[in-house]
Amino acid sequence: MNIHRLLHNIVKLGFLPLIFFSSIVFCGAEMQSPIILWPNGAPGALGVTSNDIPTLTPYLPEGRRATGAAMIICPGGGYAALSPREGGDYALWLNQYGITCFVLKYRLGSNGYHHPAMLQDVSRAMRFVRAYAANWKIDPQRIGIMGSSAGGHLASTLLTHFDSGDPDAKDPIERESSRPDLGVLCYPVITMSGPLVNVGSKVNLLGVNPSPELVQLLSNELQVTTNTPPCFVWTTYENKIVPLENSLEFISALRKNGVPFSFHIYEKGGHGMGLMDKPPFLHPHPWAADCLFWLKERDFIN
Repeated sequence: MNIHRLLHNIVKLGFLPLIFFSSIVFCGAEMQSPIILWPNGAPGALGVTSNDIPTLTPYLPEGRRATGAAMIICPGGGYAALSPREGGDYALWLNQYGITCFVLKYRLGSNGYHHPAMLQDVSRAMRFVRAYAANWKIDPQRIGIMGSSAGGHLASTLLTHFDSGDPDAKDPIERESSRPDLGVLCYPVITMSGPLVNVGSKVNLLGVNPSPELVQLLSNELQVTTNTPPCFVWTTYENKIVPLENSLEFISALRKNGVPFSFHIYEKGGHGMGLMDKPPFLHPHPWAADCLFWLKERDFIN
């Protein structure tokens, strides 16, 4: 088994057996052991298996490359699974440009969870990284959120449903803001209503018969405000699983509210493309270069 397959299997399982190792070094990046976000159990946990325990897996760039910026990555999978190519692959790619990454294993509809569990997990992840930013030499004001497909919906949910933290919380992590400093959305699910909705993602997130109020709340094109962070959004014309109009509605809302964004539609390519490359990512899809250009403009890379 090669090291990249090993990394994929580890990410898929969602944990590292600490008895064997605490980190792996690959392509100049260090993949550390997953961190349990709630050591005493996540709110609303249905059990104590790996499926019930949200984690963050840090991917650290070489010290000389580190820019002080960070990205929390939400893999896609229809709120039913987590795609390694939209998690660990993205982290290893961004590590090459000095961004410290954290891949989130969030709770899933396929394991009996629905909203707000997923939002709780991604919010906790943002607060956690911000609370311990100094440990990783991260600037707490340069922490982004990235997601693909349903992971893009979760990222867009945090971009539109964040809060400033609870200053009176006993847990110091909960005192931190959950607002990302920017967002990267890859062929994202955005809406939960109408003909554009991805039905599988909706059912896994909201259940079979959600209330109209809940559908509206999680239709994130309706939740954008002037305080929504800047975004990079891309999709393809040929994507039939999550129609490009999901992205169009979101960037239209960004535009209406005066939120800066970079938006790209590529003609070719179906859903779930990821980078269309493997480490060391010498020939990724053009969206990667466009995203890096934008991240440089946002002072996330040098």
